[in-house]
Amino acid sequence: MIEVRKLVHRYQTGDETPQEALKGVSLTIEDGEFLAILGHNGSGKSTLAKHLNGLLLPTEGEVLVDGMDTRNPEVFWQIRQHVGMVFQNPDNQLVATSVEEDTAFGPENLGVEPREILQRVDEALRSVGMEAYRDRAVHLLSGGQKQRVAIAGVMAMHPKVLVLDEPTAMLDPRGRREVMDAVRKLNREEGITVVHITHIMEEAVTADRVVVMEEGQLVMEGTPQSIFKKADQLRALRLDVPAMVDLAQQLRSDGLPLPESILTVEEMAVALCR
Repeated sequence: MIEVRKLVHRYQTGDETPQEALKGVSLTIEDGEFLAILGHNGSGKSTLAKHLNGLLLPTEGEVLVDGMDTRNPEVFWQIRQHVGMVFQNPDNQLVATSVEEDTAFGPENLGVEPREILQRVDEALRSVGMEAYRDRAVHLLSGGQKQRVAIAGVMAMHPKVLVLDEPTAMLDPRGRREVMDAVRKLNREEGITVVHITHIMEEAVTADRVVVMEEGQLVMEGTPQSIFKKADQLRALRLDVPAMVDLAQQLRSDGLPLPESILTVEEMAVALCR
């Protein structure tokens, strides 16, 4: 479990007045949960993500990871092992020439025994569907494949929580689908807690819970169904809505009695057939 309590973060930029990026954020992330955090650029979502494993430390308030305070230097490495992060550009996270070497990099630096490293590499690559590419040169991979290798490298360190900071923002639709399929599999089949930071609404529809940020604060929270039916409020926050939510809203305005719970193409197809 991760507990964020009245978190404030201020950035100091030269002699200027500190910029307050987070303003008293409180949030609990449960074990095994898939949490999506939405917000436009500058809303504070990436700043919040970097607090979850101690990349940034609170100006005020606290962040507890399984009871460990991120401000305590004595538990720094335990927190980093507990919470793994994947960023927007996989090229910034890939450090070796081959897929196998890159996946092994993290556990090697943790001092894991060579035999166990091989086992972890096998498990991690299998979990993201990249086992057939273990000998492939990293620079020959597609964007989606690179991002899955970046996730495998984090998974090889056996984290309990995976924080993804807009991991599909630089990918084409196929790459986005590959990455999100791998992430959902890790959550559902292996019980990994996922915190997914995104501005792509379709990626949030299968989350357990969605929170929306605006100007450093949490302004909406609930299930995907409860959040996305508030389409007008989301648009007022400069956010889009999933395509099927938008289509369903237009069809209802034309008199078609569609349920407000529609989020996906599959749900739309079932509702129209009925």
